[in-house]
Amino acid sequence: MSEKSINSERRNFLIGATSVVGAAGVVGLAVPFVGSWNPSAKALAAGAPIKIDISKLKSGEMLGPIQAWRAKPIFVVKRSDEMLDQLNSNNVRLADPASERPQQPTYAKNDTRSIRPDVLVLVGLCTHLSCSPKFKPTIQPELFDQEWIGGFFCPCHGSKFDLAGRVYSGVPAPSNLEVPPHYYESESVIVIGEDEGTA
Repeated sequence: MSEKSINSERRNFLIGATSVVGAAGVVGLAVPFVGSWNPSAKALAAGAPIKIDISKLKSGEMLGPIQAWRAKPIFVVKRSDEMLDQLNSNNVRLADPASERPQQPTYAKNDTRSIRPDVLVLVGLCTHLSCSPKFKPTIQPELFDQEWIGGFFCPCHGSKFDLAGRVYSGVPAPSNLEVPPHYYESESVIVIGEDEGTA
């Protein structure tokens, strides 16, 4: 066998071996890279829908804040008949009484901003700087508002919202509180984080 033939075989072997090792390296790098496109289990859990049992929630009470959906506190309020009667009595003081800005799903773009008039579901973060407003359900004069008819008050910067989460005019918060996507799995269980029929 000539020296030229041995060098040619060696060269072909080295090229083949290098190609195989290179291809394996590309696959080795591609697998974790492509895998990184998939959301982690923690990310999936953070955005996953949650179920809330409201069977023990009494009229005039709030369940929450519930830190469970997308790391945001959730408020669930069972409004009394008195609260509902007062709800639209002072809309002239509200910045967006008809909920024109898209802070709620279409099925909650109504006077009560809810599916059921008696139950309100909100993301419990002020739309100013994401502080958590305080639930003030009592219809009585307050230090921050002598004509208070109940709702949410953010003590950090003085933003006020009514019992439908609608923002008052002239406060730092620019918009209504957010209504998350939700639906009723049963009379007493709310699924928060997705609309009915999307599961």
